[in-house]
Amino acid sequence: MSSVSLPPLPQNRIVVGCGGVGLDFLAAVASYPNPDDKIRSTSLKVQGGGNAGNALTCAARLGLNPRIISKIADDPQGRGILEEFEANGVDTSFLTVSKEGNSPFTYIIVDNQTKTRTCIHTPGYPPIVPDDISQWNLLSALDGARLAYFDGRLTETALILAQEAARKKIPILIDAERKRERLDDLLELADYAVCSAKFPQAWTEAPSIASALVSMLLRLPNMKFVIVTLGEDGCIMLERSENEGLESEENDVDSLLELLKQRKDDSVPFPACVSSLVTKFRTNGIGAVSGRLFVGTAEKIPPSELIDTTGAGDAFIGAVLYAICADMPPEKMLPFAAQVAAIGCRALGARTGLPQRIDPRLAYFFK
Repeated sequence: MSSVSLPPLPQNRIVVGCGGVGLDFLAAVASYPNPDDKIRSTSLKVQGGGNAGNALTCAARLGLNPRIISKIADDPQGRGILEEFEANGVDTSFLTVSKEGNSPFTYIIVDNQTKTRTCIHTPGYPPIVPDDISQWNLLSALDGARLAYFDGRLTETALILAQEAARKKIPILIDAERKRERLDDLLELADYAVCSAKFPQAWTEAPSIASALVSMLLRLPNMKFVIVTLGEDGCIMLERSENEGLESEENDVDSLLELLKQRKDDSVPFPACVSSLVTKFRTNGIGAVSGRLFVGTAEKIPPSELIDTTGAGDAFIGAVLYAICADMPPEKMLPFAAQVAAIGCRALGARTGLPQRIDPRLAYFFK
C-alpha cells in the first residue's frame, strides 16, 4: 500500500510521555515450568520495554512525534534502550542518563500453551527524581505538545510535569493499570483515562465495571472519557456529554451495558463498536452522569496466529494517543486501537509486531 493514498497526518503530532522504560528479555516456552524444572526456550528476543516506552513506540510508528521522559543508566541495556527509541522516531532529548547504576529490565516468560506471559521486573537504579529534570527542560518538553501521557510510574516527576501540562491547557491521558502512590493526584488532572480490567472497581469500590465508570466521572470532573480494556472481550468506554443536563431520558448504566452487549455481532472477526445515545446514566448509591456508553470488540485472532500478548495494552494506548491527535470519533477510535493491539499480538515481544502507519491492515481506519 502506497503512502500516497494515506490521509494527512494530524496537524499537531507531538505527544509527551512520562513513565517506565526498560529492556525486556523474552523467552517463549512450550509450557510454564514447574519448580526445579529445567527447560529450553522455543524462541528468544531482547528488546525495549516499559509501558510508556511501548506506547510511545507504537505512537511513533503510527506517525506521531513522541517525546519520552524517563531515566536509564549509561550501561549496555541503557544504550540499547536509547538506540531503539531513536530508530523508531521517539525523541530522547529529555531522557535522563545516569553515569552509574543500572537500567530497568524485565524477564518475560511467554507460555505457548496457555498464551500467557509472566513478568519478573528489576527496577532501575538510581530512581528518577524531580531534580533530574531542570525547569527549562520541563518547559521545553511540553513546548508545542498536543497531548501529555503518563503511565502512573515515576510519580513525583510525573506530577510536576502534569501540573505544568494542565497549566498550559495540554490535555492529559493516564494509564490507570493499578492503584499506585499519588495516582489519585494524576487522575484529578487528567482529561482521559485508559484502565485495566480491575482498576475501576478497585479504585471506586463500585459493584460493577459500568457503575465504576460512572463513579470515576463523578469523582473526576475534568475527565472527558474513561476506557476499561478487557483483553479478548474488547473494551468499554464512558464519555461525558458536553451538554450535560439537556437530555431527558435516564437509564440504569448496568442495564444499558447489557443491551449494548446484546447488539454486538459476534460473527464479525474484526474489531467493531456499538454505542448508546446521549443519556443520563444512573447507578444506585453512586449518582448519575450524562454521556454516551460504548462497547468495543476485540479482533478474533486465530490461535495459530496468536503469539504473545505482552504490551497489548500499551499498543492500545499508543493507538488512542494517535486517535486523540487525529480527532477520531470514539466509534472509530476503539476499533482502531483494538486492531493495532491485535496486530502486535502476532509476534514475540511488545514492539516486534507494532504496525507502521502504512500497514494495509490499518487502511480502513485511514480512509
